[in-house]
Amino acid sequence: MDPGRRLMAAGAAPIQVAFVLMPDSLILDWAGPAEALRIANQCLVQQERPPAFALRFIGPRPETTTSVGAQVHGIAALPASWPAPTWLVLVGQPGSRIAVDTPELQDLLHWLRPLKLVERQLELVTVCAGALLAAHAGLLSRRRATTHHHHLAELAAVAPDCEVLSNRVFVQDGPLCSSAGVTTGIDLMLHRIAAVCGPALAAQVAQSMVLALRRGPNDPELSPFLLHRNHLHAAMHRVQDAVSQQPERAWTLTDMAAVACTSTRHLARLFLEHSGISPLTYLRQIRLAVAEAALRSGHNVTQAAALAGFQSDTQLRRTWHSLGLSGTPSVGRQ
Repeated sequence: MDPGRRLMAAGAAPIQVAFVLMPDSLILDWAGPAEALRIANQCLVQQERPPAFALRFIGPRPETTTSVGAQVHGIAALPASWPAPTWLVLVGQPGSRIAVDTPELQDLLHWLRPLKLVERQLELVTVCAGALLAAHAGLLSRRRATTHHHHLAELAAVAPDCEVLSNRVFVQDGPLCSSAGVTTGIDLMLHRIAAVCGPALAAQVAQSMVLALRRGPNDPELSPFLLHRNHLHAAMHRVQDAVSQQPERAWTLTDMAAVACTSTRHLARLFLEHSGISPLTYLRQIRLAVAEAALRSGHNVTQAAALAGFQSDTQLRRTWHSLGLSGTPSVGRQ
């Protein structure tokens, strides 16, 4: 069972995700991340798990026009208080600079300035130039953040005590998460989904959205839950989903072939053709990723091995070395 699944099984309250919609808000900045959350809830329900996210759309006006001219109605008012936990999402606007002298933006900044960001209570997510709105409200002080490359200098000027990071897909600093722009908002939201629901479910969401595989904030390589999934073969995805969701199961090649509704020989051919590895090697990679996550969260080697589906901590250690990880599982806890 992955760490995210254990979190959801504990009965945590759904996270309120409030997208702030302003005039000319870039539609992909909020529609893409919102769709990722909707699909995550859909996947959870299909697994007989409760939805993890409750989406809200708020703003200073009850209706507005998006960047592409589409009208959005029924926008809720900016709330006076927040249930915990809440993610507040600020998105970008078109233009080489972000002007904040309109009545709507002045109302927004007046509302934003008193907010106190606290992890797992009220957290801020910015997409593209949404970071500029946060900066004008004073919410980036002594934080690390990023934004679209066209706005990096502007962000540094507006928030001189913010460490502005360039060439990053997204940055997480405590209760603040910022992304570089447009489609990277989806990358950031997949990262947040993985933290709440587990990387296996985030991989399902990415595949459902037919997304190209992307990196995280610092990762030099792709997550094993996304690696080897840049294909559209439905039978293989069924196997990869099943293995990712239940890595602790005593999988055999016959079991995996049954999920794909094919023979073991044909499944092996499919994996080599579409992923470049064997089905059992894929299983070992997923189990190792689960064990690494368990070790980082404080489990000892024996516990991590059991959670990941290894028959013993010795088998975990052998896999650790055979797949090229440095050090030992015990060091991996640090």
